[in-house]
Amino acid sequence: MSDSPRMLPPEEMTHLIIEGIQERKGKKITHIDLTAIESSAASGFIICEGSSTMQVSAIADSVRDYLFEKAGVKPYNYDGYANSQWIVIDYGDTFVHIFLPSERQRYNLEELWNDAVIEEIPDLD
Repeated sequence: MSDSPRMLPPEEMTHLIIEGIQERKGKKITHIDLTAIESSAASGFIICEGSSTMQVSAIADSVRDYLFEKAGVKPYNYDGYANSQWIVIDYGDTFVHIFLPSERQRYNLEELWNDAVIEEIPDLD
């Protein structure tokens, strides 16, 4: 297998990322569909939050492990583990943002991209 990430259909990628988030009890999952936004660098964002820096990094690890185990997909890059207040994982067309609640509120990506199609995913519990 090469070092470049394997590409999955966007729906499958989104589904697997959400399952990876839910494995570690990530909350307030939001899918932002950016396919109709010409200026966006990606086709979608998946945003969620964890209640502590430990949970934020555990959710990020879960997403990365889950996609690799289920589909052989590795991210292009990821950043934010140093302080684990906001970790971003780059899967090419899809970016995963895992926030502490205060950081999520500060950066407010949902408001920034409010002209996109935004879907709230219900929490499992």
